[in-house]
Amino acid sequence: MIGIICALDIEADGLKALMENPETTKKAGLEFTSGKIFDKDVAVLASGRGKVNSAVGAQILIDLYKPDVVINSGIAGALTKDLLIGDMIISSDCVEHDINCTALEEPRGQIWFADEKRIGIPADAETVEKLKECCQNLGAQVNIGRIASGDLFVVYRRQREIIAMEFDALCCEMEGGAVGHVCYMNKVPFAILRSISDDFKFNKPENYEEFKHLAANRTIKALKKFIQMD
Repeated sequence: MIGIICALDIEADGLKALMENPETTKKAGLEFTSGKIFDKDVAVLASGRGKVNSAVGAQILIDLYKPDVVINSGIAGALTKDLLIGDMIISSDCVEHDINCTALEEPRGQIWFADEKRIGIPADAETVEKLKECCQNLGAQVNIGRIASGDLFVVYRRQREIIAMEFDALCCEMEGGAVGHVCYMNKVPFAILRSISDDFKFNKPENYEEFKHLAANRTIKALKKFIQMD
């Protein structure tokens, strides 16, 4: 079973449309759609924006469907000038850039688990390599690196530069770190797949609205390949 969590319907609907005999399950106000895609068992969720929505969705998806792997997929903002609209990012690991206990002399982004403290949550290496292969020939640059998540729609260049400098991340979004957090706690392999919807040149809200469909379509194409090869 492959679990796929997106924030927006435009990031998930292309996959739902491929399902044979889809079934929907509603829980905690979220709608999970499961079925066969290319004869593979897949469950898809559009969780809504933000870390809490995606974390709740990830835990329910894991409990309901017992996935072998969870992929968080969607669009993101670039944290480097080297990334352009539509470029693909696959997580080596993820961080939550909005965790801030520096007043207690802790590094930004540090997560407290029951038995450890850490900042970066590693993605599953095998899944990352498969996603990299699936992103080839999509007409975009493909990168593997750190993805930063937080409950903030990052617009200003200075904000992006600070996140990039502090965490050495390639892009920022609002869900992946929370999905990775939940998967890490449940010992479920995960990876994050993102396509750039706003870069250093086109980084205003209206640019995001203009390019989000292009970026979302690229992640959907990559996921179709991933499901076929899994």
